[in-house]
Amino acid sequence: MPFRKIVPEKLSHSVRRQIESLILQGILRPGERLPSERELSERLGVSRPSLRDAVSELEEAGLLTARAGAGIFVAEVLGSAFSPALVQLFASHEEAVFDYLDFRRDLEGLAAERAAQLGSDTDLQVIDAIFAKMEAAHLKRNPEDEARLDAEFHMAIIEASHNVVMLHMMRSMFDLLRRGVFYNRQVMFRQKMTRGALLDQHRAINTALQARDPAGARAAVEAHLSFVRHALEAEMKAGRNEDVARLRFESEMRR
Repeated sequence: MPFRKIVPEKLSHSVRRQIESLILQGILRPGERLPSERELSERLGVSRPSLRDAVSELEEAGLLTARAGAGIFVAEVLGSAFSPALVQLFASHEEAVFDYLDFRRDLEGLAAERAAQLGSDTDLQVIDAIFAKMEAAHLKRNPEDEARLDAEFHMAIIEASHNVVMLHMMRSMFDLLRRGVFYNRQVMFRQKMTRGALLDQHRAINTALQARDPAGARAAVEAHLSFVRHALEAEMKAGRNEDVARLRFESEMRR
């Protein structure tokens, strides 16, 4: 008969599995500091030696990292999804921008559809709260705040889809976006008409999600990212045209 004796699990293994699960689900984020050893052992209800064993195992696995005098942190593993050579390749070729946006449109459309179906009421409340902050930032005309909240809004939708593979893949993609590898998101907020259109598009996404309309949420995300793609194409074309115009002007002034 295929039965084996039940062996009690070591406390350190239980601690490790709980921390791993929190990282996997995106609740503990890269760079986030864990509570102090005393506080964490009290929260988990385990001894400090058991906690130390678990933390040591997680450090060896590359999920946690110790910083002298600062504490234990979730490892900054997002960037490791792409090799430095590939990141440099992305940054030096314009077509990567549009492939990136096409990829986001397809995957985030699916995420929005899943979020409308599978997201909890709390998930949708988080998305709605971020959108309210976006409306407030829009009135203040702060491009940095608008860009940051834009990313938070999209990541909240991906989190609400409850697919951990999608979550970590897209966090990696957004990390490259934050670092300006694909394009500078603040460019999208310079023109008054573009800023207003972007806010309206996010409103449409939020409305569909709050109504739990999967098809509507997916269509709204796809329409938004298609708009971003076309706007960036126009911005890049205008930049190239300006470069040519300056060369002509300099040539004319030398005659």
